[in-house]
Amino acid sequence: MLSQTVEYALRAVIQLAYNQPHLCSTSFLAEKTKVPPAYLSKVLQSLVRSGIVHSQRGVGGGMTLQIPAEQMTLLDIVNAVDPIKRIRTCPLGIKTHGVNLCPLHSRLDQTLALMEDAFRKATLADILAEKSDSVPLCETTESPLKPLLELRHAPENA
Repeated sequence: MLSQTVEYALRAVIQLAYNQPHLCSTSFLAEKTKVPPAYLSKVLQSLVRSGIVHSQRGVGGGMTLQIPAEQMTLLDIVNAVDPIKRIRTCPLGIKTHGVNLCPLHSRLDQTLALMEDAFRKATLADILAEKSDSVPLCETTESPLKPLLELRHAPENA
């Protein structure tokens, strides 16, 4: 039910979070996320326009997250590139149905609402911290975030 654009945006943002605070080039992101570079450029433009990603031009430039992973929900990312389209009126245009959805379209909308709610409740930090034998976008079982997470959870004056 999610578009390829959403999948690519989620991959890119996760990769950017892995590399925070360092800038990532589009070619680096394309390689790591296995997204075609031209397509990824368009996805990144949408993420920049939405304020999720910051783009720095020039030598040594690249992309970085503009919003901390703890404050960014998956729904923020989804809405930036291809918002979930809820079913508010009969998609078949049946005038007698109007906003009174038939059981099929009502159930489809309920499913979309559940998905929207799940994405609203999940932050990027939640995804990065989740324990799993499969680390997103990585071949290794060793989390590339381990040093980053240790730094984030270290005492302020340590």
